[in-house]
Amino acid sequence: MGRRVLSLVLALVLGSGLLTVPAAASQGVWLGTWSAAMQRPTTGFAPNWSEKGFADHTVRQVVRTSVGGALARVRLSNHFGAKPLRVAGATIARTAEGAAVRPGSVRPLTFRLSKMVEIPPGGQLLSDPVPLSVAPLERLTVTLYLAEPTGPATTHLFATTTSYRASGDHVGDVGAAAFTEKATSWFYLAGVEVTGPPLRRDAVVAFGDSITEGAMSTVDGFNTYPDELAERLGNARAVLNTGIGGNRVLNDSACLGERAGKRFQRDVLDQPRVRTVIVMEGINDIGMSEIPGEACVTPNPKVTAAELIAGHHDLVKRAHAKGIRVIGATITPFKGAGYFTERGEAVRDEVNTWIRTSGVYDAVLDLDRVMADPADPDALRPAYDSGDRLHPSDAGYRAMAAAVDLSTL
Repeated sequence: MGRRVLSLVLALVLGSGLLTVPAAASQGVWLGTWSAAMQRPTTGFAPNWSEKGFADHTVRQVVRTSVGGALARVRLSNHFGAKPLRVAGATIARTAEGAAVRPGSVRPLTFRLSKMVEIPPGGQLLSDPVPLSVAPLERLTVTLYLAEPTGPATTHLFATTTSYRASGDHVGDVGAAAFTEKATSWFYLAGVEVTGPPLRRDAVVAFGDSITEGAMSTVDGFNTYPDELAERLGNARAVLNTGIGGNRVLNDSACLGERAGKRFQRDVLDQPRVRTVIVMEGINDIGMSEIPGEACVTPNPKVTAAELIAGHHDLVKRAHAKGIRVIGATITPFKGAGYFTERGEAVRDEVNTWIRTSGVYDAVLDLDRVMADPADPDALRPAYDSGDRLHPSDAGYRAMAAAVDLSTL
């Protein structure tokens, strides 16, 4: 459907002049306000619904925006699906508490003007624009009704918010009573985009592993470092979190995402209106190469600093080719973590020295020094440690976001 026709249809749907479509909507000027990096279906380290998938289920998922807009749309992904994904109905609404949504805010989602949609294996699809004015830092609930068996579901394994499931079709429910099951993963939901003034805003992508993703932060607290950075920025710039727990620069995992170089196109370069990416990757390449191989971490060959540096250099070159500014975050301390070794520490030090001094990155976010214990620079500062000597606490994530020089964005 052409842009002019789509604008006319939307004008008719939204009412007789009471609510009009901004010019940006007809011009295709959209900005991501929330995102999740998609992964293969897996139980991984925690139970979730991705391996069995869904059949006559309604799935309700909560996200928090970074910037606002006059209209919204949702991006669904069947990237790792083995069969077509059929969505029988979908809505978006303002979140109340838990699985409940605010009365009067429920909006049906359509796809090419149909409430039912089929997404082929490996594909993704954007919904039609929805007349829902979105505020910055607002919680939104996206609900999908999956009537037919889906098979294993494309997922984001370690979400930092709670998702809910009900049997049957409850896509339009305001209350939470039917949603009796919970998980901390996202399913099929890859992004939420907005449009509307001011149109000169652009996006910052936080790309990395579990420390970017926000592991060990308070569930439903929105305390990850990208969340905290979005709060600092207000409505000035979108922040998209594309961290994956356990992710590595050089090797894929059946449970922990494709390697950074493989997913960089989808999770960074293909995002709309990206101006800057903050890259924080490498600790899992180092640590996982030091432990016995298990299904979720193999292959896990011994990695060298030179190999990691080459992987980082490739990401920078690819971003620069798209006109995207790249900030390199140094790898944070991990002494005392389950996969710490002195050999791994030597590799971390060498990679961090290169990030600081090579000049390859456009700017450096020196999180190693921000997060280090002054009494033992190889270890996390106790006040910033979640308890596993690897992942920051909520206070640690706030310190990470506070360390970002906003002028470098």
